[in-house]
Amino acid sequence: MSKDSGPAEFDSFSPVGTGSIPTPVSLPTRVGWRHGRGVRLLTATGAALLVMCAVTPTAAHANAAVAAQNAVPLSVTGSACSLSLATGSSATSVYSVTATPNDAIDDTASIQGRINAAGNAGGGIVKLPAGTFVINGKLRMAGNVKLEGAGPATILKAGPSFTGNTGPAGGYPIVTTAGADNTTLSNFTADQSGDTLNGNVTGRLNEYVIDVRESSNSLVQGVHTKNPFTYSIAFVGGLKWCVRDSSTQSATNGKYVELDGIHAMNTANGDIVGNVVDQRKGTDGDDGIAVHTYGNEDVHDIRIADNTVRGGRHGAGIDLAGGSGVVYNINLTGNTVWGSPRGLHDAYYDGTKQIHHIQVVGNTFKNNDIKTTGGAVDFERPVTYVTMTDNTACNSGDYRLPAGTGNVNARNTLSTAC
Repeated sequence: MSKDSGPAEFDSFSPVGTGSIPTPVSLPTRVGWRHGRGVRLLTATGAALLVMCAVTPTAAHANAAVAAQNAVPLSVTGSACSLSLATGSSATSVYSVTATPNDAIDDTASIQGRINAAGNAGGGIVKLPAGTFVINGKLRMAGNVKLEGAGPATILKAGPSFTGNTGPAGGYPIVTTAGADNTTLSNFTADQSGDTLNGNVTGRLNEYVIDVRESSNSLVQGVHTKNPFTYSIAFVGGLKWCVRDSSTQSATNGKYVELDGIHAMNTANGDIVGNVVDQRKGTDGDDGIAVHTYGNEDVHDIRIADNTVRGGRHGAGIDLAGGSGVVYNINLTGNTVWGSPRGLHDAYYDGTKQIHHIQVVGNTFKNNDIKTTGGAVDFERPVTYVTMTDNTACNSGDYRLPAGTGNVNARNTLSTAC
């Protein structure tokens, strides 16, 4: 997610307004997704984690202090999916895929057939052995189905005809949940072949390599992406999701823009934990982890913990991108952000709603490009109820947090060398 690239309608950035602090209500059963093009169209501490309770933005609130008082912290602990409590599929019946790997024959229909059979039976585990499976179509998950490989050596690879057809939302996913609930994707590599295919096609940013969309209780674990020409692992709409122990990388040079690693858009109640994100193996990468609103939908109640992140040259390590919708109740704890243009950054693309109730606690920012103010953490616009404490920055510049209601900036350390 970058300020210097993308379609013209998002090339200018409106100044943020004062915004309003919302009154807390209970979480919705499902977060809506505004279907346009579905993108922004142009981003070891051991301490207990605190995540603010769920709230939904409303019209301007007459008394911000009352809202702040009502936003009672919720204790969240552990290193797994402890905020979302996402478990994915509970199925136990096994549906083995009989397609032969490594034979260069399109395996889409064979794998999809087993997914459909498992879904029609009420759920199942679709097992893939090690080897490379050619995907010229788009795999679509069914409810209570787990798609499980044998580890990184199980590769779902976009084939030579991959860009000749699109997924249900008009893009190019290797796998999409497309509204299916209680799904698990685990233990495989998804290769979009952006290094060999021409991925600059219509709808490139409509769906993503691993596309979790309008689904509830979704788990992505041990999934590794490579050669993307769009976002790598994305959660769009829906709620109660978790991505853990996975990895992304961007290694192309001069072919693409807007290659985010892990991206959460217009969604709620999610965990991004224990992943390795590297969007700077090549020159095309954008944000490492992006939390982003599109249209007037919100994104909130997301825990980003214990990840190792390098953002690409077009973005930041971690980007909080607000607009007409609001970004709030985001907890960032125990992450290491390194080698990025800047560590943590806020951005405003399509509106002026204020980012608020953010916790930045016990993270490490090292060897990022900017060596002055904002190189480690850069809240450029007015924000409120941001707690920034006990972070460490080395060879990465300073922290910037404007004065604002409820903001706390304490015990953050700086050094010129790591």
